[in-house]
Amino acid sequence: MSRLVIVSNRVAPITEGKPTAGGLAIGVFEALKNTGGMWFGWNGEIRAEPASAPEIAQRNNVTFATVPLTRRDYNTYYRGFSNATLWPTFHYRDDLTRYQRDDYNGYRHVNARFAALLAPLLEHDDLIWVHDYHLLPFAQACRQIGVKQRLGFFLHIPFPSPQVLMTVPPHEALVRAMCEYDLVGFQTETDRTAFTDYLVRHVGATLHEDGTVTAYGRAVRTGVYPIGVYPDEIQQQATARATIKHILDLKQGLQERKLIMSVDRLDYSKGMLERFRGFERLLELWPNQQGTVSFVQVAPPSRSDVAGYGEIRRQLETEAGHINGRFSDLAWTPLRYINKRYDHEVLMSFFRASQVGYVTPLRDGMNLVAKEYVAAQDPADPGVLVLSCFAGAAQELDGALIVNPYDIDGMAEALRAALNMALSERQTRYERMMATLRKHNLSTWRNRFIADLRAPEAGAKPPPLRCAQPAAA
Repeated sequence: MSRLVIVSNRVAPITEGKPTAGGLAIGVFEALKNTGGMWFGWNGEIRAEPASAPEIAQRNNVTFATVPLTRRDYNTYYRGFSNATLWPTFHYRDDLTRYQRDDYNGYRHVNARFAALLAPLLEHDDLIWVHDYHLLPFAQACRQIGVKQRLGFFLHIPFPSPQVLMTVPPHEALVRAMCEYDLVGFQTETDRTAFTDYLVRHVGATLHEDGTVTAYGRAVRTGVYPIGVYPDEIQQQATARATIKHILDLKQGLQERKLIMSVDRLDYSKGMLERFRGFERLLELWPNQQGTVSFVQVAPPSRSDVAGYGEIRRQLETEAGHINGRFSDLAWTPLRYINKRYDHEVLMSFFRASQVGYVTPLRDGMNLVAKEYVAAQDPADPGVLVLSCFAGAAQELDGALIVNPYDIDGMAEALRAALNMALSERQTRYERMMATLRKHNLSTWRNRFIADLRAPEAGAKPPPLRCAQPAAA
């Protein structure tokens, strides 16, 4: 059996039993933990000089091969092109995009550097699985130095429509580089279609029925692989910490009020400002809700040194203060906006204690928080998920109340419906979504992608099923 080699921008520190750094880290580590292999990428350190070779560490059957970045590489590759150009554009916020040619050159340089450092560690039959927008040209860099192993790429965030992608000046070079992969995977059919549409309309590629695209003289397979969670493990986490001080303090503060719960990284793609306004509109339209419900938004800071993130925080603090100043009384603060991190188990306990999960990103590749919220619920008395139509998870979680996050009145109406939903309907919706989560869990995502990458040639297998019905492992 060939060895699995994972390549990602960041190799997250993983300790068994401790929380990890999000969906990518969870999915990657679980893929490696069961199969063994290597995880290669940046170790999070910034040093004066580039490394001449990766630092190697062994943990059980997983080899961690990590490298630092120089300050210049960090500024151009990570802060610059990855997070000031690609991230906003791929989330349809081209109004926030900042492009500098030097950043793009740095982005290509780091991808080439990573390829050169990884190549001596490879074995002839390795399967190389590359993750996310930081590494779009990584396969091209590998091919240029003679790497022949099969290379697959999975994009965790959305892929924009051709017209939006074309606002990034080197768009054609990026897509050409992506076509050096043997398999390119996306969270949803919408994302895959955006990629193939660009190739067909702007490159003259041929799209085949099995999801293969012939472009630039190569046949590249494409597939839809919605990332999942392990719902039964999350349920156990949600009940394991039910008596800790955080949960007891939360319940004491609620004083029998209903709870709306949101958890997000501090990021403009998450739609938190619109979410706050939807909650404010609920209190405006239905004054009888005042004093009966509290909204808790946990938003730990992320990418605090990337331009624009400080402004997001200021906007949210201003809006939270406005809502609380308008509606609070001596016994009730309607909105608690918290900028701190909690352990994963604590967050799952918060979800279980709430009556509504409020997950309304303006654009999201999948959004595992939505899946975690459902998995954390008490089957006897489950909460209701209010979910943005622009989250990839909306294509699977048909038991959620689906909203448009730009429709403030619509979000307020959904919140009211969720708060007043009968138990029998809540249970029906919950059971339907849990069945989906169990059938299409994290192992399904991993196994389907690896099986398709291992396929001997492009087009050798039937096309992957669409996002609503991913094939079981």
